[in-house]
Amino acid sequence: MSTIALDAIDRKILTILQKNGRLSNVELAEAVGLSPSPCLRRVRALEESGVIRDYVALVEPRKVGLQITIFVQVTLERQTEEYLEKFENAIHECPEVMECYLMTGDADYHLRLVMPDLETYEHFLKTTLTRIPGVASIRSSFTLKQVSSTTALPIR
Repeated sequence: MSTIALDAIDRKILTILQKNGRLSNVELAEAVGLSPSPCLRRVRALEESGVIRDYVALVEPRKVGLQITIFVQVTLERQTEEYLEKFENAIHECPEVMECYLMTGDADYHLRLVMPDLETYEHFLKTTLTRIPGVASIRSSFTLKQVSSTTALPIR
């Protein structure tokens, strides 16, 4: 994947939209010092190039009953293409898995899950995670408090 060359105005547009994706084009144009038409052209170019991949609403997990965040390290029996593919395909079917990374180091995968409670996680562990072919070990860590979180990338 190639990197897209961004000028100062593109970076400013991205920084502002990451904080408030609901700004109107007129408001965004004013904030970056452009007239609306060139601003809209730049935003569309950023969308078409894949720099802006989507617009979403960020939901507060606790307000919708998702009280705990769990970080899970998964080690596979073997790191073959077949085992990796089976695990990744299974994880794609799990809406509780917010993020999944193939890793170097002790564990093959690191996952971030959100759950309403420990009983739900226990059920997920027993009925889903341990049943994925090739899973050798699972280590879970439960968060006590979220200290910092952002979705905005540090665009400089």
